[in-house]
Formats: sequence, structure tokens, C-alpha cells
Amino acid sequence: MTDAQKDAFLWVDHEGNPVSCAEKVQILRENDAELRQALQDAFDDGVLMGVAPQAMLQTFQAMLSDLKSPFQGGAGEQSS
Repeated sequence: MTDAQKDAFLWVDHEGNPVSCAEKVQILRENDAELRQALQDAFDDGVLMGVAPQAMLQTFQAMLSDLKSPFQGGAGEQSS
């Protein structure tokens, strides 16, 4: 994702509306940048130590799948 794409990305709330609070958007962008850098560093380390790139990606995907919402039973789930 390019910097322009990252800037154009819309964070949405649980109703699908864009998050418009500038401070919230700034924090989300900072978190995004930090996570991307940490993932890239971990990916590079793994590959340099001989792990197959696809295996690293599968590990990251498994981590994402295991995320739980602090408000619900799983990531992205909403209560009725």
C-alpha cells in the first residue's frame, strides 16, 4: 500500500460510517505505521533466518485470525 493509499483509507465504525475525529484517525494511522514496521521487521528476520516467506505470512495470518474484540467474542463481531 502506498502512502497515498494509506492516507485515502477510511476507518469505519461498527455502522459503516467513516471515523471523522481527527485525533482518532491520527492514532489509527500511527498504529497502522507501527504495526506495518513491526511486521516487516519480523518478516525480514524470519526470512533471513531461513524461514520460507509463505510460512511467515501464514503465521501472521493465523495471528490475525486469533484476534478477539474487547467487546465481543471475536474480531469484528457485533451484538444484536
